[in-house]
Amino acid sequence: MTNSVRHYYAGGNTAKGFYSLYDSVLADLERVYILKGGPGTGKSSLMKKIGHLMEEKDLEVEYLHCASDNKSIDGVLLPTLKIGIVDGTAPHVIEPKAPGVIEEYVNLGVAWDSSKLSEYKDEILALNRKISDKFNEAYDTFAASLRAHDDIEEIYISNMDFSKANQLTEDLIVRFYGEQSLAKEPKVQHRFLGAATPNGAVDFIQNLTADISKRYFIKGRAGSGKSTMLKKIVAAGEERGYDVEVYHCGFDPNSLDMVILRELGVAIFDSTAPHEYFPDRESDEVIDMYETCITPGTDEKYEADIARTTKAYKDKMKEAISYLAEAKQLRDKLESYYIDAMNFDIINQITEKLTTEIELFISKEK
Repeated sequence: MTNSVRHYYAGGNTAKGFYSLYDSVLADLERVYILKGGPGTGKSSLMKKIGHLMEEKDLEVEYLHCASDNKSIDGVLLPTLKIGIVDGTAPHVIEPKAPGVIEEYVNLGVAWDSSKLSEYKDEILALNRKISDKFNEAYDTFAASLRAHDDIEEIYISNMDFSKANQLTEDLIVRFYGEQSLAKEPKVQHRFLGAATPNGAVDFIQNLTADISKRYFIKGRAGSGKSTMLKKIVAAGEERGYDVEVYHCGFDPNSLDMVILRELGVAIFDSTAPHEYFPDRESDEVIDMYETCITPGTDEKYEADIARTTKAYKDKMKEAISYLAEAKQLRDKLESYYIDAMNFDIINQITEKLTTEIELFISKEK
């Protein structure tokens, strides 16, 4: 097997609240271990340990990162084995399809001392309320930021040549797929390439496109048709039987930021802030939506309005991130109570048991 390690998000803190794509991310798995337990019970460490062990065995490993804690993960997947281990606590509650057949619950709460936790009952309840309040403040502020972003979009939409945008999209669809189609059911996976985190915007574009031979960098302004183009490329690929990785915007999940067609060795993504990149390979290509589709001089004509709405958007984004950072600090305090009450020897035993079960699956595959 070829060693391939990929990083992305299955859930995010967005302008629509916490937004989950877990149903799509876990859809093809035949064995899912759902970890239950409070904060600080070792869920992330357990998953990282097993992920690293599987990397050493040259298995494909996918890490689902946590949007609320930059150092934690929410899951680790072994796609070739169709096995996943995920954090099943709020806000990413996972509805099982066939408990005991596909999904198996793993209770890390067996390792805590309930009597010790009870001593801090009032503090724990108070922290949970404060954390929830901070997340709600973040979501409300992201929503306000999105409204400001929509104001920016309106300027460019009103100055856009949609016929040129449609023609550019059709040209790319022909370039990608030609007249070909595959006689199979396409696999369409929905993910996030990045997220708003306590440390600001984070993305994994470079990791996800590391083995892609042809990358297209879409440049343009808000409202210049980038997401619409990507949605049409997804639909065309699905219609022709191609597997499609669909990466949603971590700020506005109704928009798309990237599409990867691994069977064709193609990736096309929105390469504007906060995930702005520039070509660094000979095969990389830029698609400039502003130059192609927007009335020349729009930036200059509406300079004052654009500056005003952009400031409002950025100020609200910064404020929302600050609420995520405050929630993280409160959660760290909450975790400290659980860490103090945990017997991590028991967690190590659970980790070893899961590792043994997974290794049995590996041996069956050989």
